[in-house]
Amino acid sequence: MVDAQPRQRRTPRLRSVGDGELRLRHRVVHGYRRAYRMAGEGPALVLIHGIGDSSATWAELIPDLARTHTVIAPDLLGHGDSDKPRADYSVAAYANGVRDLLATLDIESATLVGHSLGGGVAMQFAYQFPERTERLILVSAGGVGGEVTPALRAVSLPGAHLLLSALRLPGMSLHVGLFLRLMRLVDADLARDAPELLNLVDALPDATSRSAFIRTLRGVVDWRGQAVTMLDRCYLTEGMPTMLLWGDRDGVVPVRHAHGAHEAMPGSRLEIFEGAGHFPFHSDPARFLALVQEFTSTTGAADWSRETWRQLLRAGRPGTAAGRPDTVHSRAVERELREASERSAT
Repeated sequence: MVDAQPRQRRTPRLRSVGDGELRLRHRVVHGYRRAYRMAGEGPALVLIHGIGDSSATWAELIPDLARTHTVIAPDLLGHGDSDKPRADYSVAAYANGVRDLLATLDIESATLVGHSLGGGVAMQFAYQFPERTERLILVSAGGVGGEVTPALRAVSLPGAHLLLSALRLPGMSLHVGLFLRLMRLVDADLARDAPELLNLVDALPDATSRSAFIRTLRGVVDWRGQAVTMLDRCYLTEGMPTMLLWGDRDGVVPVRHAHGAHEAMPGSRLEIFEGAGHFPFHSDPARFLALVQEFTSTTGAADWSRETWRQLLRAGRPGTAAGRPDTVHSRAVERELREASERSAT
């Protein structure tokens, strides 16, 4: 797919970031208003949030990242301050939307940082537009294995609109808070993300927001768990600098998915945040910033080649009939693939 050549660590050119740069901006793309934050100068760094979230999740990190990068943090369609039409909320559509927004901003290529659903979008973007992808940083990413928190599986079922509406009734936030405190008492992994989970509930104030959330969720999750996977195409990241960041107490997407993705992505790097849940960049922002800055400054941008991409596709996934000999790694990947009931849209 690509040939990434290591390069010498560069001395970052630091600059201050004004409050005005962190404000929400808007662009109309395909007739829909897209919200985004943009700050800094230098190589492009795109921050893609998870389901039900928005670019605000990165707000405390953007000033530091913008000292050495042009940072773009969009509100995905159906999220945050972006429009919420009755539209295509598939992972592939989101990848297209990120590409089109970047095009309007004159960004030809970028390093993508994706959290949760945003990690799946980042992987899909790299698959659809490898020539526009310099590096991948996947944070507690979806789209690797089938497991996901039962709460999201429940919301994918019929009647989810009523369930989410009930969470907005007076007094329900108190009950949800008590439930999360109970989980904290029993040291449940999900309780580590209690503030973020409560924020996600607050981010669905009306029927339009809830409808967009459910349509997005059903594009990737059903009652059995995650319904899409990128494992069958992870071999195409060969030569693409890739770093995986995960909390070892992630109650939404289990940390074992990080190890599976690491095995399936040739040359990838894995960093585990001990004691962190689904939002390691909130749990330990200093380490997150240091890792992102070190990774982007010490790895060369992927140099995509049409011929190399063709060769990888012809060779196929390791362990398949057209691929290289079977290994322990490829057998583990094949096992995950058998468990996945569907595949990502292309």
